[in-house]
Amino acid sequence: MPNPYAEAGVDTAAGDLAVELMKSAVAATHNTSVLGGVGGFAGLYDVSFLKDFERPLLATSTDGVGTKVAIAQAIDKHDTIGQDLVGMVVDDIVVVGAKPLFMTDYIACGRVVPARIADIVAGIARGCADTGTALVGGETAEHPGLLGPDDYDVAGAAVGAVEAGSQLGAHLVQDGDVVVAIASSGLHSNGFSLVRHILGQRGVGYTDSLPELGGAGVSVGEALLEPTRLYTTPLLSLLDAFPGAVHSLSHVTGGGIEANLARVLPVGSWVEVDRSTWEPLPVFRVLADMAGTPIEDTEGTWNLGIGMFAVVSAAAASDVIASLGAAGLASWSVGTIATSARDLEGFEQGAKGVDGGAVRLVGSYAG
Repeated sequence: MPNPYAEAGVDTAAGDLAVELMKSAVAATHNTSVLGGVGGFAGLYDVSFLKDFERPLLATSTDGVGTKVAIAQAIDKHDTIGQDLVGMVVDDIVVVGAKPLFMTDYIACGRVVPARIADIVAGIARGCADTGTALVGGETAEHPGLLGPDDYDVAGAAVGAVEAGSQLGAHLVQDGDVVVAIASSGLHSNGFSLVRHILGQRGVGYTDSLPELGGAGVSVGEALLEPTRLYTTPLLSLLDAFPGAVHSLSHVTGGGIEANLARVLPVGSWVEVDRSTWEPLPVFRVLADMAGTPIEDTEGTWNLGIGMFAVVSAAAASDVIASLGAAGLASWSVGTIATSARDLEGFEQGAKGVDGGAVRLVGSYAG
């Protein structure tokens, strides 16, 4: 009997096979709080433990991976893009001091290729496992005629919880606090429209090899798919080890360095971030050189080697840096918060609707 839905371009059997292929990876993220397993209309999560909170706050975040997926599609490599999604979503949860609880994902595609969908979800599941987040549900939707047969996009949302008295933010930041930078693994998942524009202008293909970008035997596309570093687990450990020492955190995503740091500082505060304290990763230098632009011009787009900022008490700064280093995260001091009156011309003041502090990059990069 003809299947009119299949004739319209939607293959429900392929969708069912994709679910079967991803089930074990998803189930591996579940803990005793997850009820109902895989495949329900809604994910269920037992939050009885919130009764032990004095005033529990739920934190939520949603995001996607952006046009980085175009590179994954171009070189047919889909097993890392899921970690990027977790990084963009879950690492926003920890910024307020919350512990992530669960996550859901959404994949829109032109055609369900079961193995491809399973690779994407396996990457999401690995990221969830690394951050202690249960992957409790998701959706894969075919959009024939809207997306090409090999096109897809991914998005997700997560929920976490924090005690109201433990919430991080600008309200805790004080004069004299130290701004600690935490190293990124590369571009993460922001500014890829600019990356793709630069490569297109130079006629560089994703399967090409550039020794200065990734090294011998690594294609341009593979180098650019370096997955987003996940910060949640080491940062939660840091908060437990040094209670009260960390005042605010900033995830350096869209908007770059100044804008994201300004969002987590109080109005009336300012900081000059010293470029000489770090050397941007080679990928940023190579791309800026290819574009024929000073690397400073990309500071509002790329993270330039800083994935997170931690604003910490001066007394704890050295211990925080040492602790992060022991967890495998290179970190260093880039500046000190001040609240004294001064001319703030040239500073980024607040961002993305937040009336925050003022941030300016100064000096020249190392290297």
